[in-house]
Amino acid sequence: MFRDRLAQDAARVQSHFDLILGALDDLDVTRAMAYATEGGKRLRGFLVLESARLHGIDAAQAIWPATAIEALHAYSLVHDDLPCMDDDDLRRGRATVHVKWDEGTAVLAGDALQTLAFELCTRPEVGKPEIRAELAMTLAKASGAQGMVLGQALDIAAETASAPLSLDEITRLQAGKTGALIEWSACAGARLAQADPTPLRQYAQALGLAFQIADDILDIEGDAEKAGKRLQKDADAGKATFVSLLGLDAAKARAAELVGEACAALDGYGAKAETLKDAARFVIARDS
Repeated sequence: MFRDRLAQDAARVQSHFDLILGALDDLDVTRAMAYATEGGKRLRGFLVLESARLHGIDAAQAIWPATAIEALHAYSLVHDDLPCMDDDDLRRGRATVHVKWDEGTAVLAGDALQTLAFELCTRPEVGKPEIRAELAMTLAKASGAQGMVLGQALDIAAETASAPLSLDEITRLQAGKTGALIEWSACAGARLAQADPTPLRQYAQALGLAFQIADDILDIEGDAEKAGKRLQKDADAGKATFVSLLGLDAAKARAAELVGEACAALDGYGAKAETLKDAARFVIARDS
C-alpha cells in the first residue's frame, strides 16, 4: 500500500512540475530546474499529500505545497553538489546540474527552485490567506538559518573543527540539515486543515532522525549503483556520523527505536495513519 501510494504521489508531483515548469521560458536555467526535479523518492511530497489526506484535504489543494517542498529540496541538492560545497558529480544516478551545464546555471537553477517553492505555497489554490502565510513562514524557518541552512553550516564548520562532533552535536546538525524539511512536510496537512500539528511534528522528528541514521548506514553498507551517488564520503573525510559514534549495530537499533517512536506518535489517528507508519518503516529499509 505505502509503496504504491509513494509512487502515485511521486507521479502526481512530477505532473505538477511538468505543468509549472513547462510554462516558463525555454532557457538553460529552466531546463536545469526541470532536470533537478526529476526522479528521487519524493518522500517529502508524499508526506505533505498523506498528512493532507489524514485531515480530509483534497489533493488538488495539497499538491501545491507538496510540489513546493520538492522544489525546495531539489534546490538544496543542486547547491549541495556544487564544487564549493560537497563537490559531487553524481546525483540520482545522473550527472549533477553543474556538471551537465555549469556552475553559474546550477546556482541560478537552485535559486529559482527555492523562490518557486514559496510561490507555490502562496498560490490561491492552497487555501485561505492565513493558511498560505503560515505555510510560507514555517517553510522559511525550516529551510533557512533556523533549519536546513543551519544544519549545512554546522556541517561545514565540523570539517575544520579540532575534534569530531559529539552525538548531541550531530543530532542537532541533522535535525536542521535533514529533519527540518521532513518535519515541515509532515505537518503541512494539519496546517492546511488548521488543525494541531503536534502529533505529526513528533512523528516527523523521530522519522527525520531515523532517516539520517539510515543514510549513514547506507553510506557504509549501501550499493553506489542503487543509491545513485558516491558512497563512503563521510568516512573518507573523517566526519563523525551516527555509525562512527554509535557503531553499526547500535545505529541500526537506534533507527528501529525511532521508527517505533514515530509510529506511536500517530496512534491517536487510528487506522487512518497506517500509511504514514509504513513510511517510517520504509526509511530504515530502503536501499537508496
